[in-house]
Amino acid sequence: MRQETASTLWAGAVLLAALSFALSPLVSAGFNGFEPGQFPVPQEDPPVQPAGYAFSIWGLIYLWLIAGAGFGLLRRRDEEDWAPARPWLFLSLAVGTLWIPVANLSVLAATVMIWMMLAAALLALFRAGDEDRGWQLSPIAVYAGWLTAASAVSLGLVLGGYDFLPGTPAALVALTIGLAIALVVQYRLHRAPEYGMTVIWALVAVIVSNAQPFNIAVAGLAVLGIVAILALRGTDTE
Repeated sequence: MRQETASTLWAGAVLLAALSFALSPLVSAGFNGFEPGQFPVPQEDPPVQPAGYAFSIWGLIYLWLIAGAGFGLLRRRDEEDWAPARPWLFLSLAVGTLWIPVANLSVLAATVMIWMMLAAALLALFRAGDEDRGWQLSPIAVYAGWLTAASAVSLGLVLGGYDFLPGTPAALVALTIGLAIALVVQYRLHRAPEYGMTVIWALVAVIVSNAQPFNIAVAGLAVLGIVAILALRGTDTE
């Protein structure tokens, strides 16, 4: 298969995957978060969970991924700069298309899947080129940033919901892991500030969620995470 043909096929596959990913909430039962009763230890207002408004970012993610994939297919399908990220982005979005039906059935399976989505999204992010960054790099950065936060939240829910740890320690462990990933990625990838800003969006929502009653440990860790990400951005000389 000629390289140009393969590039066109991958560009089309990414657009189809982005569309199916965005449509998955509409063609399934939808997802409004894990139900407390899905866990052996019901998770009522767990400290790891961000405030509900934060999830509105999915609208931006869906639209930006579709727009970027559409631009890539119509205008950049043969560009070598775009090619390396496409298989990994396709994989992440394909898994994501199936995530909601699985999440409504199994917390554990959904947690494994969201970490798979994150791993593939990060590989796509590091392989994304520098051409047309608003169409190519930026949507993947926002998507990967939110997945970093969502994967940590899912892990925290499992730790608390399956009685490995109480709620606050579960949140601290999970958020620490998520922050470690975020800091490494932002340190290695200064050219994608949207990634860190998206993680900050999630951390602010964690602080809001833990304001009443005030959970100083979880909120304090989120504040430290925000400061650390901003400090890394402050070292950016590119």
